[in-house]
Amino acid sequence: MSHHRQQRVASLIKKLVSELLQKEIKDPRIGFVSVTDVEVSGDLRHAKVFVSILDGDKEETMEALQSAEGFVRTEIGNEIRLRHTPEVIFRYDDSIEKGARIFEILEDINQDETDEE
Repeated sequence: MSHHRQQRVASLIKKLVSELLQKEIKDPRIGFVSVTDVEVSGDLRHAKVFVSILDGDKEETMEALQSAEGFVRTEIGNEIRLRHTPEVIFRYDDSIEKGARIFEILEDINQDETDEE
């Protein structure tokens, strides 16, 4: 399987899942969720969807997303023509939180240096 095809399928899945989260999935446990990345296996049978949760309880949101995996897989099968529709697995991605924390630390350091001058 070509790496280029994997990337194309991952990009399509990322776009589709983002739209589903915004417009179709109406679970009240899901707050503001952003799809940060999608990794597709070489045989296109598995897709890991990495999400960042910016609003709401993380555990509750992940439970809601996991319960929606079947629906998401069905929608992917309807929208993207593949021999096998990939299994969808949601994974929590804390990179945005870590980035925000690093930014805060840098701002504090910068402020301390400004105060010393």
